[in-house]
Amino acid sequence: MSVTIERSESFESLAPATGEVVATFPVHGEAEVREAVQRARKASAWWGELGFDGRRQRLRAFAGSLTRHREELLELISRENGKPRIDAFIEHVLVLEHIDWAARNARRIMKPRRVGGSLMLANIAPILEYQPLGVVGVIGPWNYPLFTPMGSIAYALAAGNAVVFKPSEYTPAVGVFLADLFREVVPEQPVFQVVTGFGDTGAALCRAGVDKLAFTGSAPTGRKIMAACAETLTPVLLELGGKDAMLVDSDADVKAAAGAALWGACANAGQTCIGVERVYVVDAVYDEFVRELTLAAKDLKAGGDDAVIGPMTMPRQLDIVREHIDEALDRGARAVVGGRESVHPPYIDPVILVDVPEDTRVMRQETFGPVLPVTRVRDIDEAVDKANRTSYGLGAAVYGKKNAYDAARRLRSGMASVNAVLAFAGFPSLPFGGVGESGFGRIHGEDGLTEFTRPKAIARQRFSTPAEMMSFDRPDWLPKVAAKLGDLRYGRKR
Repeated sequence: MSVTIERSESFESLAPATGEVVATFPVHGEAEVREAVQRARKASAWWGELGFDGRRQRLRAFAGSLTRHREELLELISRENGKPRIDAFIEHVLVLEHIDWAARNARRIMKPRRVGGSLMLANIAPILEYQPLGVVGVIGPWNYPLFTPMGSIAYALAAGNAVVFKPSEYTPAVGVFLADLFREVVPEQPVFQVVTGFGDTGAALCRAGVDKLAFTGSAPTGRKIMAACAETLTPVLLELGGKDAMLVDSDADVKAAAGAALWGACANAGQTCIGVERVYVVDAVYDEFVRELTLAAKDLKAGGDDAVIGPMTMPRQLDIVREHIDEALDRGARAVVGGRESVHPPYIDPVILVDVPEDTRVMRQETFGPVLPVTRVRDIDEAVDKANRTSYGLGAAVYGKKNAYDAARRLRSGMASVNAVLAFAGFPSLPFGGVGESGFGRIHGEDGLTEFTRPKAIARQRFSTPAEMMSFDRPDWLPKVAAKLGDLRYGRKR
């Protein structure tokens, strides 16, 4: 449910390709955000009482509404975010699958179940269940304004929580559109609300009494979110940036690897946290890989009719990408595709760099643009070592045959694909998240559902016994028997 109030302070959402106004939205302050959370508190009790079947029915109805309004939604995403419609369509398809998976699997994952017993407490049944937290706050990004926040929203709703969503100030219309569609299928209570504004609105959401805050964005902003939530001991889920590497081994399908690297680096104008930001190629196939990559990229341009690469959504990101390119070239790197002239606001054409010093920003920091440095390495072990020399740890990809899976396991990342890029994001059953500067906590999959729950442990007596260890009336012989059983079970030499 979108929050609508009368106030003088507002802001405009602009189309990055044209600068035209998409819509105008209120800047919600601390009082309005707190009121939204209070409404959500009441709604969460009603939503939880619906049970798994009731929530599944309504979430599937929501997926149906998203399907029926597909064209309208794709047009809005393309206009407000700038990405081509096909990229918006990919988001849409993935979201439907995630909503369906979360709704179908919530009962199986959360319902009460017996867990392993104890010899010392043989008459006690240990039971574990997962209960909703209550109200979940979600602060979403602008680069994937549908897919990314719904990775938290859908799973939080399926788990029985109400949600208050603060979309990015660059894509608020998408967030409001989602909440309005949900309100049509769940009109009874404000289970899913939206508040709009800038950083102060997000900070207000952190302090408004939510039971958990899920944030997607940069590491510096993630630290601020975490600090704000610490004031009220509100737990956080942080999905932050990445500097994802692709590794190409000597037995890889080089042409396929080059095509995947180009798409992983340039799709969504390179504005993808799990996109390919650097490639390490084994010496034996390095020259061939660069040739194939250059051939595939030479005619790829941003903007124009039927564009496959749209504009940069955030104006200031253009400056960051330009600085990364300039520094690399000034330090001796060579551009085999594009160069300084590739930055022509609001667009950036693909840039392929070689001979890039490892300590340049384009190798160490998140570029978040269609720029791809390619580095020659001795073997796959050196590729793994260099890929792991980063504070980030979100996604990764490995192309090869014999050692590819092993290399993927050795990469310090929350996710990895073998002979594919970004594939892990397409499976609702797989958890999504990173380590280090890429954050912590998980969305998607079983981990994503339990992320928005609290585990409840219950020990229920099945039958009484003549003697209880945990009692002041225990007989003297009972500890001796217990000690003997412990010796028999654990005291033997292995």
